[in-house]
Amino acid sequence: MPIWLTEAVGTPSESTALQMTFRLVIAFLCGCTIAAIYRWVRPSEKIMPTFPATLVLLAILCAMLPLVIGQNVAWAFGLVGALSIVRFRTVVEDTHDITFVIFAVLVGMAVGADQLIVAIVGMAVTGIAAFLVRPRHDSTTASGFAGDARLSIRLGIGRDPDLMLGDIFDRLLSKVELTSGETSKQGASLDLNYRVRLKPDAKPTDLINQLNLIDGVQSVELRQSR
Repeated sequence: MPIWLTEAVGTPSESTALQMTFRLVIAFLCGCTIAAIYRWVRPSEKIMPTFPATLVLLAILCAMLPLVIGQNVAWAFGLVGALSIVRFRTVVEDTHDITFVIFAVLVGMAVGADQLIVAIVGMAVTGIAAFLVRPRHDSTTASGFAGDARLSIRLGIGRDPDLMLGDIFDRLLSKVELTSGETSKQGASLDLNYRVRLKPDAKPTDLINQLNLIDGVQSVELRQSR
């Protein structure tokens, strides 16, 4: 690193509060740049509303790592252990939530390692960044659903999903994207997961009821994507 830049931002183990703030602000700007590139190269319909914000926050949190760890190898292994014990009995569906889990772990480790300045500066910069890049969801439809939703359908094996579901999808949904599929009940049924978007005048109950009336549909689940 150039000497003039080292003097401005300091080394991770010797940074002042002002230098730490400068480092994290730079990380914020870099994260915004990465998020902008992501939005530019990805089709808009495939972008989750919370993912660009997640990229920004991750850049800041990763910049906190050397500030907390410094040259201490034991703290480095401790961080790996702390993150490895974070387990969820249910799947965390939103990457935005995971960044706040990492946020809490890093701040807790900073406090435990007597790095109070890192914890305070990190919370301030990350909190401001989280507010500035908070996801903007689409306006709600008449159904009360905002943006995309997750639709899970279980069909009897041997059924043609396109033939069975296509008409209802065309009438009630403005977006349908198959995200995954698997067999269940020892191969007796097929579980399909879609990312969908209801039309403005469509109701979730209409979609569920009409799908459930189809012969061969065993179950239907519709969840709002956050």
